[in-house]
Amino acid sequence: MSKLRVAGFGISIDGFGAGAGQTLTNPMGVGGMALHEWVLGTKTFRQMHDFAESLSSGQPPREDVDDRFAARAFENVGAWILGRNMFGPIRGEWPDDEWKGWWGENPPYHVPVFVLTHHARSPLVMAGGTTFHFVTEGIHAALDRAKEAAQGKDVRLGGGVATIREYLSERLIDELHLAVSPVVLGQGENLFGGIDTAQLGYRCTERAFSERAMHVVLTR
Repeated sequence: MSKLRVAGFGISIDGFGAGAGQTLTNPMGVGGMALHEWVLGTKTFRQMHDFAESLSSGQPPREDVDDRFAARAFENVGAWILGRNMFGPIRGEWPDDEWKGWWGENPPYHVPVFVLTHHARSPLVMAGGTTFHFVTEGIHAALDRAKEAAQGKDVRLGGGVATIREYLSERLIDELHLAVSPVVLGQGENLFGGIDTAQLGYRCTERAFSERAMHVVLTR
């Protein structure tokens, strides 16, 4: 049966999934990139991103705890859901079709991706099997469409923080894998603030540690 999963989502020790002061040139906000250092040098990341080699500092790819969780995040995924902020920085009506995401002509998804938005836009077909579909009917409609497209495989919820909080509050997420980085942001977008995850039925079912992150899996 198809599950809705959050996988490989980085947060700080104090619970922030993005820093404050997000801009076009700093999409993760102040200090936000530190939340993803755990994955940057892994074999999985460097295989899936054209620009990853430039971030490797000449080091060989890591095949460690971090890499195992990174690889798991892409297993059995038949569709994705993204919030509009994850797709790009444009707000309001789409001025044109020029913006095609942060990832170049061949995004790393390679399956249908459903982007939550209040403003309609035609589907965007990219290289490698990725097609972005823009959903204006809300989170339930996006999940229904994603599950249909996934054809029995899982749906991965990519974020951002506000989108995960919406699905979490509705008890729609079956599994969350969080990579807790050893950094303190102090401010930004808090993932769990005001949400009683225990009351919603979530509990920790798996944990593992690396030099760069504590990996925890919550299931409902």
